[in-house]
Amino acid sequence: MSEHGTYATIDGVPAVRFERDLSSPIEAVWRAVTDPTELEHWFPCGVELELRVGGPMRFTFTPDLVLDGEVLALEPPRRFAFRWGTDVLRFELAAKGAGTQLVLVQLLHDEGEPSAARTAAGWHLCLDALARRLAGAQPGPAPAGPSPQWHARYDEYVAAGMPAGAEIPAGG
Repeated sequence: MSEHGTYATIDGVPAVRFERDLSSPIEAVWRAVTDPTELEHWFPCGVELELRVGGPMRFTFTPDLVLDGEVLALEPPRRFAFRWGTDVLRFELAAKGAGTQLVLVQLLHDEGEPSAARTAAGWHLCLDALARRLAGAQPGPAPAGPSPQWHARYDEYVAAGMPAGAEIPAGG
C-alpha cells in the first residue's frame, strides 16, 4: 500500500483520501485523532472540541486564522468525522493485527479540485508525524508556511497528476 494520498470524487465532491497502516493498537490511534493534547503533536493547527455529535470545534492556525467546526460522527473507536470550516474530515479506524488501519478523507468543499495536491501534501506530512508520535517520537511544532518537505511532497502529487492550482501560502 502506498503512503501517498489519492484523489477521488465522493458524492460529487472532490476529495483526498489516505490509507495508512499504523503499528499502534486502535485505542491509541483513536486517542491520537480525538484528544486535543495528542492532536497538537501532529495536526496542522490547534484544536478545541466537545467530543460528542453536534459538539462545537475550533481550529486555530494563527490568532488571525481560526475556523469553526462541528463533530458530525462519533463512533469510538472506529469513526470520527467533523466539519472543518466548510470542508469535512473523516477518520475511519479498523484493527489490523496488532495495529490499526487508518483512512483519512477530506471532502474539499471550500476550494474544490484545485486544492487537492496542496491538501494531500499537507496531510501526507501530518500523517507521517502521527506515525512518529504513535511510535514514541516527540515531533516538533509544524513550521510556519510550507516547508521544503511540503514542497517536495506537493511536487510529487502534481507530477502524479493530482489536481492543483490553488494558491500556495507564503513562507517555508
